[in-house]
Amino acid sequence: MSKLLWKALLVAPAALGAVVAVSGATLAAESAPVNTVDSLQAATLKSAPVQLAQVTSVAELTDVKPSDWAFQSLQSLVQNYGCLQGYPDRTFRGDRSLTRYEFAAGLNSCLDVMAVLISQSAINPDDLAAIRRLQEEFQAELATLRGRVDSLEAKTATLEAQQFSTTTKLAGQVDMNLVVPFDKLGSTETSTSVASRARLNFNTSLTGSDLLKIRLQGSVGNAISPEDLGGLAYASGTDTSISLNQLFYKFPVGKTISVTLSGVGLSGNDWVTSTILPYDGPGVADASGAQFYDVGGSTGAGAGAGVNIGFGKALTLDLGYTAGYPGAANPAVGIFSAANQSYIAQLTYLPGGVFSGALTYLHSDNSAVFAGGAAGAANTYAGSVSFDFGKFFVAGHGAYSDFSGGNDFSWTAGVGLKDLMLEGSQLGIYGGQLPQTVGETANPFLVEGYYQIPFSKYLTITPAVIYGDTKTGGSDTSGVWGAVKASFNF
Repeated sequence: MSKLLWKALLVAPAALGAVVAVSGATLAAESAPVNTVDSLQAATLKSAPVQLAQVTSVAELTDVKPSDWAFQSLQSLVQNYGCLQGYPDRTFRGDRSLTRYEFAAGLNSCLDVMAVLISQSAINPDDLAAIRRLQEEFQAELATLRGRVDSLEAKTATLEAQQFSTTTKLAGQVDMNLVVPFDKLGSTETSTSVASRARLNFNTSLTGSDLLKIRLQGSVGNAISPEDLGGLAYASGTDTSISLNQLFYKFPVGKTISVTLSGVGLSGNDWVTSTILPYDGPGVADASGAQFYDVGGSTGAGAGAGVNIGFGKALTLDLGYTAGYPGAANPAVGIFSAANQSYIAQLTYLPGGVFSGALTYLHSDNSAVFAGGAAGAANTYAGSVSFDFGKFFVAGHGAYSDFSGGNDFSWTAGVGLKDLMLEGSQLGIYGGQLPQTVGETANPFLVEGYYQIPFSKYLTITPAVIYGDTKTGGSDTSGVWGAVKASFNF
């Protein structure tokens, strides 16, 4: 190897030091990714053109102090190599990320110093000998590293050429339920049954802060008296046909407002920041989620629009409108004349402490869904609260609906333990009075106890025992079920 190359190798650490020093932080000078809906975001850094100035002494930098952790490195770069640059206002800005322009400027400065050192032969012979010795000693390791880098470059090129999309991520979820009736409900649900649901979510970001979501879904089976007790939370189909379950686009407007435009699939609690109840999700029965969202805002999940407005870090106002099918799909009717229109407004308080809560108003044109309800509008007023004491929680909700022909009141309450015997687990029990819908003579009642067990980041198993009474009159209106839900996320 030529002497010039050895000399270049000697001052290469100075070039690297200048690059790191310009960033003023660690070697990982990349910006941290920004979190978004469904985890799909990217950060974009834009900088106005800046002409960096040569620094002849660290003292010239007004924002660098002898107590700074990198002060000695900066001082060495100035005194020994003279290749440190700052901003025209004599600041170094060591706590911000490095742009590619600044990288080029800092590297060019040290390369100029390198050229001068080589031309003047200002290289210590002992240092040069040390470089030769190290190169010979680690020759095998360097060759291995070179091969690994070449392999990674080839694999990266293959992935870039064959990738599904540069803007879209595919996420899947499969839920399977095994349900065993311990005490039959009338003449139905007397045998063990299986219910399942599969979802494929295509999450696309076009700007790094927006979300275009397409969800395909197929499901079959739904035990636990779906007509009266609501059925299962993760099964709702009669066949395995794949359908378009959700289609919407969500984007920010400023720093505190986001807007959602939906083509299909959003209604009720789809528009809100949180349903507050901690057993909504871990529970196996659909009643684990507040049923007033589904009944009071029942619209057929057609086209719609929503707005989320943040007030500080804890308070959010959620607004949503849904036009139920078939009107939303019929150009002769239009979305504002569609059947079963609904509106929702919710004020959500999520401070991250012990208490969280929400106040909700729902308006639906489909009041006939309630028992005794005539054709016309229904208004629902609800409140939800949750007290999280770390390992223990208490939560519940109440909802009152008035409509043409009568009124209705529903509620649930529950308690639970988190991280019981296993981190990420949840043991809970909840119960309450469900909304009284068409065909019922009284409000159904349901109680569920469940234990959610995370076996891995891909698989969660939840065994549960469920008691329900449909209150439909006659004999055999109640039943007891054992259920096991397996949820796969990938």
